[in-house]
Amino acid sequence: MTDLQQGMQCVIEDGAVIGRDVVIGHQVIIHKDVVIGDGVVIGDGAILGKSPARSKTSNLHTGELAPLTVGAGTVIGAHAILYKGAALGADCFIADQAVIRERCVLGAFVVVGQRSTVENDCTVGDYTKLQTAVYLTAHTTVEDHVFIAPMVTTTNDPYVARTEARHEAILGPTIHKAARIGGGAVILPGIQIGQEALIAAGAVVTRDVPPYRLVMGVPARVVRQVPEEQWLFWPEGSRKE
Repeated sequence: MTDLQQGMQCVIEDGAVIGRDVVIGHQVIIHKDVVIGDGVVIGDGAILGKSPARSKTSNLHTGELAPLTVGAGTVIGAHAILYKGAALGADCFIADQAVIRERCVLGAFVVVGQRSTVENDCTVGDYTKLQTAVYLTAHTTVEDHVFIAPMVTTTNDPYVARTEARHEAILGPTIHKAARIGGGAVILPGIQIGQEALIAAGAVVTRDVPPYRLVMGVPARVVRQVPEEQWLFWPEGSRKE
């Protein structure tokens, strides 16, 4: 630990590993099962390495959790909570009051907006952006370069908390590379959103979305192809002219 800048009234438990040139704000709590890379900045009141808790009626199974790891150059906002068992890549930006749950894996240069929640067992790819107050439900996969606008809600329980069958059916959506989701959209459980697809604001997505297609409405329906000039990635086997 070299050149550590630490605010007042912090708690850093024995066993935490802190890299070089780390900046820690006031009243930060860092639990023992935490590994922090070089050049990380941690805002006031953040909690790192929190162990998950569950209600008496919850079916959450935590098991043994690996240490929380925070990649070099990551910025963690004020009052953010990062759970034990999560892994963040380099140069992420976790905004104020965001929550990253156990067994989540975030790539490099990921943005998680203010008050957004990434529930347990999610994967988020490189350069993906979750804007303000996004809810990423447990067991969701988001690939690289995805953009998710404010207030988007994803779901993972097709039985909406009724019948025992739901326990085997829990699955969040899979959002493929460079897809974009407009503000306030709702994505139903298990939905596949194709590469470069675009979901209009306020849409309710009840079926899989093909790659390179714009969908809108309640329920969402395909309207047209996403304009080629907006594509970051072209279909496999083709090339940009």
